[in-house]
Order: sequence, then C-alpha cells, then structure tokens
Amino acid sequence: MYVHLGDDVMIRSSEIITILDKQTVMDSKEMQQLLERKESELVNISNGTFKSLVITPTHMYISPIAIATLKKKALNGVPMNG
Repeated sequence: MYVHLGDDVMIRSSEIITILDKQTVMDSKEMQQLLERKESELVNISNGTFKSLVITPTHMYISPIAIATLKKKALNGVPMNG
C-alpha cells in the first residue's frame, strides 16, 4: 500500500519508520540537530505549509498533510489486533 505525502510524492506504508507532528519537531532540540545532520536526506514537499515529518530509512519528508490524516492513510487496509 502507498501513502500520499503531498505534492506528487507517494511512498510505501511499509517504509514509514515514524510520523511526527510539527510541534514535536519544532520543540525538540534533538530533532533539529537530526534535521541539520541529515539535510541531504530531507525532502521538503510542504510548499510552505509544514504539518508533519515522515521518516523512512532513506529520507525525511516535510509534509503539508496533518499527522492524523497520514496515519489513517498508512493504516488503511492494515489489520489491527484487538
């Protein structure tokens, strides 16, 4: 299954390590340092409206789509326990 991250970018849901909201990214000194160290892996598709950060093994995507929407898309069709 693929997840649309914004613009024309789609990735496999199985590649997603984590999705972080804008506030978490902005409030975390460690996240700011990570973004600086991994700048070459950073893909900004937000067109100025940053709502979430999607981390995969090879890239970090700055997305204009809210974290709740991305999580729903990533979990769509995936069986959940309970």
